[in-house]
Amino acid sequence: MTPAQKKKIFAICFVVGMLGGYYYYQSLQRTPNDVANASPTSTEQAPNIALNMADVLDIAKAAKKHLSTTLKDYTARFVKQELDSNGNLGPESEIEMKVQTRCRNENNDAPMRVYLSFNAPQSQKGREVIWGADLFDGTMAVHEVGFLLGLKTLWLDPTGFLAMQGQKYPVSEVGIMKLIDKLIERGEKDRDNPDISVKIITDQKLDDTPTHMIQIRRSKPSNEEDDFSLAEITLDPERQLILGYRAFGWPDEPGGAPVLLESYTYHDVQTNVGLTDADFDPKNPKYNFPAL
Repeated sequence: MTPAQKKKIFAICFVVGMLGGYYYYQSLQRTPNDVANASPTSTEQAPNIALNMADVLDIAKAAKKHLSTTLKDYTARFVKQELDSNGNLGPESEIEMKVQTRCRNENNDAPMRVYLSFNAPQSQKGREVIWGADLFDGTMAVHEVGFLLGLKTLWLDPTGFLAMQGQKYPVSEVGIMKLIDKLIERGEKDRDNPDISVKIITDQKLDDTPTHMIQIRRSKPSNEEDDFSLAEITLDPERQLILGYRAFGWPDEPGGAPVLLESYTYHDVQTNVGLTDADFDPKNPKYNFPAL
């Protein structure tokens, strides 16, 4: 092995070690709202309408059809929280996002692009990510935070070990359109399930936006990969946007509180704002990626 090869291997091991320790530290962080935000929505006094899973699928498919001809891009404040592989509830993440959708052309196959800027938790504040289906030869540009990690733009495999640390889904799976696809995929499994009951609560708001909440309850465990006791879908009926999804597992003991499995909410959504190539360029002077 040549000295140059040894030097290269050492550098790779150093970066892997630093990132591994960094993400482990992040996984230990918690915010005061971690538990407070993990309870199902109380809708006992709200007006509601009984539905079935076929109705939910019709709503989701109608939203997808509408957005496929109208939603070219959007910006949002994305808030997410997930249970990790060890069964621990991770910290709530708040991310400013810009997305160009696949629906920018007639065939709905335009390359999806994503820019993410992390505001919370504090350990990730300032982190930036850019990924595009047609950008950077399939890698994603990452500006990490920290004295050493922040000195250089990292180019990571979106589905690789480092990129997936603390993440349930890769960056290519984020966004409103991807959420609708996932809901349809999961819903089809329960289309004729007699253990499922559904109701829609119409008198709801997300921030200042009037919304409907669809609650899906399972009477007994399905023992499937995506099993849940309760799922909540937040719908903006005017724009046909799915703005939120939360899924709860089964209580640890009879009569106990259900466990939050995953929560995704899109706040302050602005659609068709005219995003350009510059919004997905690490050299954008408004961003803080280290010099390339």
